[in-house]
Amino acid sequence: MSDLRNYVLVTGAYWGFTLTDGALRMLVLLHFHELGYSPVQIAFLFLLYEFFGVVTNLVGGWIATHMGLKITLFAGLALQVVALCALALLDPGWSVALSVAYVMGAQALSGIAKDLTKMSSKSAIKVLIPEDAQGTLFKWVAILTGSKNALKGAGFFLGGVLLVWLGFKTALLVMAGGLALVLLGSVISLPREMGRSKKKVKFNQILSKSRNINLLSAARLFLFGSRDVWFVVGLPVFLSASLGWSHAEVGGFLALWVIGYGGVQSLAPKLLNRGLAGGTPQGGTASLGAFALAGLTGLIAVGVHAGLSPWLTVVAGLALFGIIFALNSAVHSYLVLAYTESDEVALTVGFYYMANAAGRLVGTLLSGIIFQLAGLTGCLWTSVALLLAAAVLSLSLPRGKRQATA
Repeated sequence: MSDLRNYVLVTGAYWGFTLTDGALRMLVLLHFHELGYSPVQIAFLFLLYEFFGVVTNLVGGWIATHMGLKITLFAGLALQVVALCALALLDPGWSVALSVAYVMGAQALSGIAKDLTKMSSKSAIKVLIPEDAQGTLFKWVAILTGSKNALKGAGFFLGGVLLVWLGFKTALLVMAGGLALVLLGSVISLPREMGRSKKKVKFNQILSKSRNINLLSAARLFLFGSRDVWFVVGLPVFLSASLGWSHAEVGGFLALWVIGYGGVQSLAPKLLNRGLAGGTPQGGTASLGAFALAGLTGLIAVGVHAGLSPWLTVVAGLALFGIIFALNSAVHSYLVLAYTESDEVALTVGFYYMANAAGRLVGTLLSGIIFQLAGLTGCLWTSVALLLAAAVLSLSLPRGKRQATA
């Protein structure tokens, strides 16, 4: 019962953080697009956010094995409160260069916060689930990951609405206050020793020595790069500038997409049950999903280039992309824990999500540059290339015996 209670507490803290993280991204993107910033300048606002996510995941797992997952979870929540307050101090009278530099610095804090919170929450599941309950592990990981993404989508919508209702500064302060309450509740409720390793882990062990983890991490890098190369800057700016959608419409559409994406992830064990013959996913599942995504993205690119209806290509295509991507992401999130020993989970998950953050970093940078040079079509074909790389890497993952799901 205590394990279930701790799972609920960790999930609740992760939910609170995720809501502010999604809202913050939409606030920054729409606010600076409204101020006339170019796609490349907007992409630069998020670069340090993604870069420090790479660094945080690499080092954060090592810190968690020494100090416990509770400490890293609290640090992530506290840093997000600081980042939100710092962004609220942004002066509209500053020059473009100073504003970009300041926002990049605040976003760097937010990037550290996000990946400390994410690594702590996902590692905690492995600690709380018995080693022989792989089906339960797949189910709990899917629920945490899916619900997180659904709330991130709600955060996108919240960000667009708060920007209209309260303005940039007040919206940030309101979110900081709410997250501070979540932090206080977590400090009071969670056990101190959660996730601390029973053996000493040297700093030079932060890089994985497992072939399976390395292959999966590389595939994850390309998978998330393929999504963000058109999702982060290209898609929102395309919807706003080319289709004339308002801030609320862009935020609402992306919110619905991510909420649906999260819902599919939560249901992944049930949705994949027939194809997996009642068992758990293996390497071939991840490879098949990446190949399917590459084919679908290529079709969307052809449709956009041919000038077909945006509702048929971008909107409907994005809905299908979200379903397949959500299932593939849920499979990845399960496999990294399945390949990991409980005593090293924070270290391994940190390394794995370092690759995830690196993929987002590459995708974010390419999204602004390629959209400015070649439009949404260029972003989509770049996504196809990245997906094919993820699919080929996944072919080398194990295809062992599937354990029955709970």
